[in-house]
Amino acid sequence: MGKNKNPSYLKLYHDKTLANRIQAAWKLLEECSLCPHQCGVNRLEGQLGICRIGAKARVASFGPHFGEESPLVGCNGSGTIFFEGCNLLCIFCQNNEISHIDKNGDASPQAVDDLQLAEIMLHLQDQGCHNINLVTPSHVVPHILSALHHAIEKGLRIPLVYNSGGYDSVDTLRLLDGVVDIYMPDCKFISSGTADKYTSAADYPEIMKRAVIEMFDQVGVLQIDQDGLAIRGLLVRHLVMPGHLDETEGVLDFLAKEVSNKTYINIMDQYRPCHKAFSVIPINRPLAGEEYDQAQSMADRKGLHNLDKRNWKRVMRFLRL
Repeated sequence: MGKNKNPSYLKLYHDKTLANRIQAAWKLLEECSLCPHQCGVNRLEGQLGICRIGAKARVASFGPHFGEESPLVGCNGSGTIFFEGCNLLCIFCQNNEISHIDKNGDASPQAVDDLQLAEIMLHLQDQGCHNINLVTPSHVVPHILSALHHAIEKGLRIPLVYNSGGYDSVDTLRLLDGVVDIYMPDCKFISSGTADKYTSAADYPEIMKRAVIEMFDQVGVLQIDQDGLAIRGLLVRHLVMPGHLDETEGVLDFLAKEVSNKTYINIMDQYRPCHKAFSVIPINRPLAGEEYDQAQSMADRKGLHNLDKRNWKRVMRFLRL
């Protein structure tokens, strides 16, 4: 494992700030305002909003992951925890079996309490994972904070990665200031019409932009240590979608002009139709190679060169360097 500096959450734990954040986060679930949907249900009593998660987080799977971005994977993998439920419900979701749920609630066998979630974090650290990668965490922030407190007491010392769809409340993100070292949001769309067509959130673009700016204000440009491992900062994902290069250009323009042209970006080319996308034109087909090349060209024109290394050979070929 790389010789990373101590994660920022240790300071908040020792000065008791983390305990106060936990209390404030759980309060949000009484009339749930944790995410921008503001469902208003009492999740503490098992009522369910759009995410379909009640008082307990639900963990679909966990383990070392070697398919994530290069600075997260290192030699031993990123310690991913896949949470069930979602506040976006994209019609092209590749993980719809765990994101689009509608039954069982807290009685689900995947439901975990705070101590169980803490033990998962510690197990991943014991396996040598370089970070705790919280996948789809926006609707379970109180559960994560509570589990973190327990895990710190038992020796957790690796960074937290907040791996979200980008539909995050700024107020909730502020509860994570100094807790999360690495933010990894998706930047999916830049137009409300596209967001409305493909997700449960027509206001996704404006919410995403505010959230990403808040994330960047908290952690800044991605910092990578001598071993090539991320220790702090913003890492953005953008999935290029067939027939939607206008969305890609808008997202890249936003990142270059309103965040930083040094933003670390994974421009992803692995789109394939899943879930309900098979009957929806133009996303009922895989991404064409030409479309991906155009997306890379857009990034270059906008001065965005801090790209994930898995794309490096393709970038080099395109730029003919």
